[in-house]
Amino acid sequence: MRYNYFMEKECLFSGKKVQVGIDSGYDNYIMAIESSCDETACAIVKNGREVVANVVASQIKTHEKFGGVIPEIAAREHMDAINIVIDEAFEQSGLKPNDITAFAGTVGPGLVGCLLVGLNAAKTLALVHDKPFIGVNHLNAHLCANYIDTDLKPPFMALLISGGHTQIIDVESYSKQTILGETIDDAVGEAYDKVARLIGLPYPGGPKLDKLAQSGNPNAYELPISRVDGYNFSFSGLKTAVLRLVKRLKEENDDGSLTEKQVNDVCASFQECVSKTLAKKLKKALQEKGYKQVVIAGGVAANSEIRRKIFDFEKDGYKVYAPIMKYCTDNASMVASCAYFNTNTYDDVDVEVFSRA
Repeated sequence: MRYNYFMEKECLFSGKKVQVGIDSGYDNYIMAIESSCDETACAIVKNGREVVANVVASQIKTHEKFGGVIPEIAAREHMDAINIVIDEAFEQSGLKPNDITAFAGTVGPGLVGCLLVGLNAAKTLALVHDKPFIGVNHLNAHLCANYIDTDLKPPFMALLISGGHTQIIDVESYSKQTILGETIDDAVGEAYDKVARLIGLPYPGGPKLDKLAQSGNPNAYELPISRVDGYNFSFSGLKTAVLRLVKRLKEENDDGSLTEKQVNDVCASFQECVSKTLAKKLKKALQEKGYKQVVIAGGVAANSEIRRKIFDFEKDGYKVYAPIMKYCTDNASMVASCAYFNTNTYDDVDVEVFSRA
């Protein structure tokens, strides 16, 4: 089936029609802004694949002392950083506002106060410079991170793993996507962060747990793999099992705390259980659909063991794609790529942000 991949967009001030996308017939430069959580990001991407500017202002240091993201503080930090990252993106690229084909922004899901900062900035830029505005779904954008600096084209199977989402997605075309399965409770990223807190790791816990796991024995402790039908996932039982394990180990130790070896082994055993579950269901979906391409996306796609297990699929003849590390976590380049490739966007300038998918 042949899909047409261009969108006729309207300039916000003059109403002039502009074609955006693969079949537009000319080079598209899309500036995008992403502020859904704790990173203020702005990027300019050419034709959905070539990043000509990528700026990210992280708030990790700010939220570390709270053990997690405080939405009100995050929104204020976005306000402080938004103009700086926009100016830096123009400076990096050497482009001017008139060179931009369209301005894009993340509509959701995310923290409402944070989303409003970036989305309103994108709308304002589009209005002031009389360009089209394109609103983008944050989850679709994570998938599109795999188009950056690659020749990837649909169809393919995707595993989207982030702090709030765990999904297996059938990507039939750039715009036609079907969720085959998702978590019925904790997402992978949530499970990582909760387990990290259980063993006393500071925020952000997921990357620190991954690092410790590399020094541990993945078979040290037997942890349960949930039995959920189809392609859905459940990680709440695993989290509870780790809680009980940690409590038992502490009670057995004279000083009431975990040894370094125990911490490493708990991390490794937990990570082995999670990565094995994800890989098993993803492989099953690939075999059922008959696809030979698979991608992973989202912040947790940076996890070393999950990446290793999925890239092992290449031994069975599959082609595996994963974004480089800086495009796994929240960034604006993926938003710009999504605005170019995906025709299912929010183009009404009156669109409002949403917190959940």
